[in-house]
Amino acid sequence: MNEIFLMNFTPQETRVALMQQGQVQELLVERNASRGLVGNIYLGKVVRVLPGMQSAFIDVGLERTAFLHVADIWEERHNAHHGDARPIERILHEGQLLMVQVLKDPIGTKGARLTTQISLAGRLLVYLPQDKHIGISQRIEDEQEREVLRARIQKLVPQEEPGGYIVRTMAESATDEELAADIGYLRKAWDDIQARSKQAKPQALLHEDLNLGQRALRDLVSESTQRILVDSRENYVRLKHFAHVYMPQLENVIDHYTGERPLFDLHGVEDEIQRALARRVDLKSGGYLIIDQTEAMTTIDVNTGGFVGARNFDDTIFKTNLEATHTIARQLRLRNLGGIIIVDFIDMDNPEHRLAVLTELNKALAKDRTRLSVSGFTQLGLVEMTRKRTRESLAHVLCEECPTCGGRGEVKTAQTMCYEILRDLLREARQYLDAREFRIIAAPTVVTLFLDEESQSLAMLSDFIAKPISLQPEPSYTQEQFDIVLL
Repeated sequence: MNEIFLMNFTPQETRVALMQQGQVQELLVERNASRGLVGNIYLGKVVRVLPGMQSAFIDVGLERTAFLHVADIWEERHNAHHGDARPIERILHEGQLLMVQVLKDPIGTKGARLTTQISLAGRLLVYLPQDKHIGISQRIEDEQEREVLRARIQKLVPQEEPGGYIVRTMAESATDEELAADIGYLRKAWDDIQARSKQAKPQALLHEDLNLGQRALRDLVSESTQRILVDSRENYVRLKHFAHVYMPQLENVIDHYTGERPLFDLHGVEDEIQRALARRVDLKSGGYLIIDQTEAMTTIDVNTGGFVGARNFDDTIFKTNLEATHTIARQLRLRNLGGIIIVDFIDMDNPEHRLAVLTELNKALAKDRTRLSVSGFTQLGLVEMTRKRTRESLAHVLCEECPTCGGRGEVKTAQTMCYEILRDLLREARQYLDAREFRIIAAPTVVTLFLDEESQSLAMLSDFIAKPISLQPEPSYTQEQFDIVLL
């Protein structure tokens, strides 16, 4: 499928959109003030060892201490494989320095997750300095091709040279010269990291991954990429040079966009971003999805909406669910939703329909570059899946909790607030018997209700406490805000 990459650069952030058949399939956003940390290598310092959790907190100079589990300590994984595993308290101690790499960015209240198994990604290969193993990407399924690639790498890497490699999918069509160049680049990068680690102070950053534009060229661009449009002259020159050095085959597809209309506006990406932040996603048939993202999981609810079908109700449900599978797969990529995902398809009585929907969902998800696992339909008719989460979702990058509702997604009604104020006012009147008058300062909607429908309730309370009650609207107050002033 033909692909076009759009790259929008500003001094504050970089945005990359992958377009297929005129639709945005993936969107990556990186802000200079908070660049992703995955792949960064630090000289960390152990600040606390937790035997009960078989984990340790490591200070790498970030806002929150990072998290290292015993299973992510490379030496211990090697020992465990040979039946000689040790508890973490016998491996690490407070104040110890060790080289660590970020596996997962800090997400929500959780710190970054670390590993001591270092890996350096190149265009064609991933270098594993501590491992002698040569692995092949699982996306290369042909067993004969896997063995040919393994033999080629073994031939290019001297036996005495330490470290192992994972062969990436793009290496299938690479020449020996290109593979050798990638090996040389990765070896030099590792030598530089080792040299810096010997002179660095604790919490020092030893290696930072490429910026978003360069990572997109390295990891996302494929043979089906027709064009890469860059709207910044300076970054166009940098990416052109990067491609010339590491991937010359891409030089001819990188173009500088010079049009007057913003690049993302021209291709409808800005509108797509707005839609990707909404709860509701409309389907072409008239059905729709409701996507809710919580701390623990993401839920996706499929609804028929205005779609009535042409024949019968079962057929309508089946067609809506089939259409939803492709939209769900696209929204997972576009919003970068990860962790546990529950999909509530419209109930189907026909087992063949359920199997067809599950097959279509797996087919649609096969395009995803991120690792997924689909468990199928549960007894309640829900589809459970997991999607690897290595960075914040689009909503978490672009949005923050609503200060009015505190993230609930709804606010108390004006009537609820009236009754709450009346109860609070009664408590105040019993506590402050010497007060001459009480004044309610509240949002205009609440004050209006007190003057209209709830005027009798206010008058009854005023008679009961034998004190006058006055009202003062405050436009800057939200509907849930109020103050009771003693006069």
